[in-house]
Amino acid sequence: MPKDWALKEKIAAVLSEHPSYGFRRVAIALHINKKRTQRVMKLFGMRAYRRRGRKYRKISRAPRVHYENLLATTVPERPHHIWATDFTYLPYKGKFLYLSTVIDLFGREIVGWSISTNHAVPLILQSLFASISSHQRPAIFHSDNGSEYASVVVRRTLMELGVKISRSAPGCPWQNGFQESFYSQFKVDLGDTERFKTLGELVYAVHRTIWEYNNTRIHSALRMPPKLFVNRYQKLLEKVS
Repeated sequence: MPKDWALKEKIAAVLSEHPSYGFRRVAIALHINKKRTQRVMKLFGMRAYRRRGRKYRKISRAPRVHYENLLATTVPERPHHIWATDFTYLPYKGKFLYLSTVIDLFGREIVGWSISTNHAVPLILQSLFASISSHQRPAIFHSDNGSEYASVVVRRTLMELGVKISRSAPGCPWQNGFQESFYSQFKVDLGDTERFKTLGELVYAVHRTIWEYNNTRIHSALRMPPKLFVNRYQKLLEKVS
């Protein structure tokens, strides 16, 4: 894991200079094997930037307070060491629903989520509160530089909880690739959101899809569901302690 994490940061440095590079060009730039490059990029959800027509994009303004990307120097060492958050949109009957999730980077488990008809600050806070209501608070909380995360309320809440704030560099979505990777597969598993007759049915399907991701779906990096991975880790700790 530490070696893969170190390579991830080298790849991120290349992508910062050349956002459109795929794994082959990144491998050439770093003078390393392309298969290893592809594996690590897939492991951390790192993708080349591709512009594909019109799509919803989060408003991102330069934050008034700068926070460094702690993921560049910190490897998740245990459950709830580092959480990362993001939100995505789900089209439904000519409008959008917004889903905010919080992922534990050690076990890749979605520890909390919220859904709303807008992506204002309450959406972010609700997913954070949902996470800490059933899990121990993390040491580090990572996000991008969207205005929702830069709000005074969100920053003050994290500081009062004693949680360090980490941010991706502006224009570097791959630095939060864990969430990007989750949403990519989540939308495939959820399927066509327009097939649901009511909003309640869609919300239930979101809940069930996240539950299945945590509990039954095999994660390619872990080779087992996230919940099972965390449970096995905790049992191992109990044996050695």
